[in-house]
Amino acid sequence: MIYEDYYIFTPGPVKMSDEILEVGAKQTPYFRNCEFSDVTYACEKGLIEMVNAPEGSKVIFLTASGTAGMESVVMNLLTKDDNALVVHGGGFGGRFVDICDVHAVPHTDFKVKDTNLHDIEALAPKENYTSLIVNAHETSVGHLYDLDAMGAYAKKNDLLFIVDAISMLVTDPVDMQSSNIDVVIASSQKGLALPPGLTMVVLAPRALEKVQDVQSLYFNFKDYLRNGERGQTPYTPAVTIMLQLEARLNQIKRRGGVQQSIKRAKDIAEYFRAEIKGLPLKEYTPFMPNAMTTLTPTDGKSAMDIVNGLEDGYKVMVCPNGGAERDIIFRVSHMGDMTRAYTDVLIDALYDYYGMKRA
Repeated sequence: MIYEDYYIFTPGPVKMSDEILEVGAKQTPYFRNCEFSDVTYACEKGLIEMVNAPEGSKVIFLTASGTAGMESVVMNLLTKDDNALVVHGGGFGGRFVDICDVHAVPHTDFKVKDTNLHDIEALAPKENYTSLIVNAHETSVGHLYDLDAMGAYAKKNDLLFIVDAISMLVTDPVDMQSSNIDVVIASSQKGLALPPGLTMVVLAPRALEKVQDVQSLYFNFKDYLRNGERGQTPYTPAVTIMLQLEARLNQIKRRGGVQQSIKRAKDIAEYFRAEIKGLPLKEYTPFMPNAMTTLTPTDGKSAMDIVNGLEDGYKVMVCPNGGAERDIIFRVSHMGDMTRAYTDVLIDALYDYYGMKRA
């Protein structure tokens, strides 16, 4: 199998546990029955608990990538009468801008750099907005925003707060109630450590009130909500990934809950960053999440050359950047079934690549 014996440190897909892999290896069952409805209900309940969603919240399950979750939220909740403040701190923030453009939703392209938006009150344009949209972890550069500060700003200004938590769920705190979040978008292949193909949208009651009739068959939230009442989706769901999600949520609970998973990811991130202090690499941003470390070479080496060198010489896969950042940064994931021993493989490979001895 392609890359089967490689060590994977990419921010999606991420390393999966043997327990979850075993679920995926079984025959996919029929799903239009009460047994599968119970799986859907269990997944919805587990996700609502994980993000501390308000009472009355609902989850929509899409057989699609995370971008479909982003686009479908804009399609179903915003109109030409809205005015969205879209945080644009990298490629995924730019994607939300593009989505608003495509669907003719009025918006401000709020370009930010070198801030986690704890000071959003001072930085935000002084206009009247109806919604605030952010990729809480801007994965393209490994930058984490202050959800509490942004939520306070959204509440003060009566904004619908839409949060893409795709690459921070399970590794970094997401609390819909304490951060006044109305929508959380999540995806299977990041912190949940499942295969790609399933996206989940958690809608708080305030967001549910905004769901409108849309010119879309597949992404019509009203249809998903109606079917969700019976534990089903309008169209074929990612059945096996749903079964893996149920198992993964149970696994997280068994291991001590989401807070313990966050603590585990934080430990791995801090361990990795401490152990590579002797290398000519520096952290790209001071606002990194537990989910990932973004590094830039300080010795003139190309980041892409490092990525290729690790893959070709050590069977270790980290994540490159494209465009203007191709030679500047590369990204290392701490999501998934990570341990210190597994992380040591990457650390040792980096030291060997540089011809240096690890302390």
